[in-house]
Amino acid sequence: MSKYLRQALARDVETAREALIATTRRLVAVASPNPPSDTHEVAAVAEALLREIPGMEVERIEPEARVASLIGRLKGSRPGRRLIFNGHLDTFPLLEQLPWSVPPLGGVLKDGRLYGRGVCDMKGGIACSLLAASLLARHRDAWAGEIVLTLAGDEENMGSLGTGYMMKHVPHALGDANICGDVGSPRVVRFGEKGLMWVEVEAAGSPAHGAHVHRGTNAIDRLRTALDRLKDLEDVPFQAPPVVTDAIARAKPISEPLSGTGEAETLQRVTVNIGTIEGGTSPNLVPTHAIARADIRLPVGITTDVLVAKLDEWLAPLEGVSWRAIRRFEPSFTPPGHEIVQRTARVAEEVLGETPAVNMRVGGSDSRWYRQYGVPTVVLGLTPFNMGGADEYVLVDELVAVAKIHTLVAYDFLSAEQ
Repeated sequence: MSKYLRQALARDVETAREALIATTRRLVAVASPNPPSDTHEVAAVAEALLREIPGMEVERIEPEARVASLIGRLKGSRPGRRLIFNGHLDTFPLLEQLPWSVPPLGGVLKDGRLYGRGVCDMKGGIACSLLAASLLARHRDAWAGEIVLTLAGDEENMGSLGTGYMMKHVPHALGDANICGDVGSPRVVRFGEKGLMWVEVEAAGSPAHGAHVHRGTNAIDRLRTALDRLKDLEDVPFQAPPVVTDAIARAKPISEPLSGTGEAETLQRVTVNIGTIEGGTSPNLVPTHAIARADIRLPVGITTDVLVAKLDEWLAPLEGVSWRAIRRFEPSFTPPGHEIVQRTARVAEEVLGETPAVNMRVGGSDSRWYRQYGVPTVVLGLTPFNMGGADEYVLVDELVAVAKIHTLVAYDFLSAEQ
């Protein structure tokens, strides 16, 4: 590993500031909303960007019409490890009815901020990884192995047709380590994330007039009882690995000011968010049907099987009530002492001039697919400002910092003596 080349790479990122902004703008300019999980057009832009990198081999993956993903593959001078840069091309819907002060697809640059739908989640992060690959392509004789970029569709829909599909069907979508530029903060190196289970709870009743409640059975009342039991999942005991709880505690002073007071506690418990409730047709009729859907997040140390067993036990005795799991993902983490986590933390400190937090992630990302396949993974991306709302933006200085971190971590990982 050459310290002179590392210094040159860091300077090259600074020099490429305008090119980095331009790449981000090119991606933001093309809508890729999910729903409907349509990345067909933005994938064409990303493919053109990949093909601008000398030596890059490019594949397009489209398991369903207009759900497009890309794999870019860049080989070093000799055999070695494979480092994956992962990112998702789809975004939240544009929501043009919101009070945008700039065009959602305009890529407006103003006062050190770059605006647009998906700029933080996560087209800016993809631009950082693209720049890292582009700069390292100039020095292929200085590192071994491969750099692979997996640019996925379908992440906002849990990724089964995007990253999940590539992992299952394309061997070189797997690797020795993965860096994901999904949203967060360059000041927080994320090594894991909570699991997820979406459930649907349904209740049936019998009809009657609202004045004659003794002649009917209220489905909403039955649903209310079931939802009270659902919330009891938040009190199910479990034991998290000390390596995870210790990392969360150490990260708290840095991470919570960025991610909100209470993050550390939320990372260490089951949470149940009842997101939708539907039922009944009129105030003066006893409802015969009611349904609710909830988002359950679970920490490392407990599994969805445990929660399923509890719901089966608690809801089965309730007459007229049924439930089902819609989606399930287990919590996952890469040990915080793993090489890719530690290298990323050291480089982030070098670039930012301050010690980053090393922490879990509250929300989900496609990194869970990599951990599911045994690939050590770290998430380091941009701070999300107004993510999903009007005037979504990133700080240009952060864009440059994240690009520099991605570049140097990749170089360090692929040039290290094995």
